[in-house]
Amino acid sequence: MRRYNPTSDDFKKEEFPLYWLARVHGRYTLAMEKTLKKIGMDIPRYRILFILKEQGISSISEIAEHAVAKLPTITKTIYRMKDDGLVDTAPSPDDGRVTQVTLTPKGQEAIVDIEAATTKLFNQSFKGMTEAQLKRLNRMLEAIFNNLPEH
Repeated sequence: MRRYNPTSDDFKKEEFPLYWLARVHGRYTLAMEKTLKKIGMDIPRYRILFILKEQGISSISEIAEHAVAKLPTITKTIYRMKDDGLVDTAPSPDDGRVTQVTLTPKGQEAIVDIEAATTKLFNQSFKGMTEAQLKRLNRMLEAIFNNLPEH
């Protein structure tokens, strides 16, 4: 296990899982930025739209948690998206201090556009991998995520 620890003399970056996670994330981010830019979209808006697509109604704090982003950043992005007609916001009927976010028809149309633009990238990303491999990868990444401190 020592060679996987960056503080070890036996360490090799190519054997460090977080090295590969960082590289995958960086390459994915660059590819997504390029793809989304063609349709006038960006990654923060993409994340928020797809969280809402899956969750339906979500609070701003829930969106920030799923996007692994700072609450003020997500809040600003959501209000810009509201100005653009992609989402609506309203106070929660259960707790007026909580702001709930929902998709608008324009937001749903944006999701269709994003799906069309990104399908090739997603298929290419996981080419040659089986469903079992993807499930195992997700379980391993979830375990690493859960081992890390929240903030």
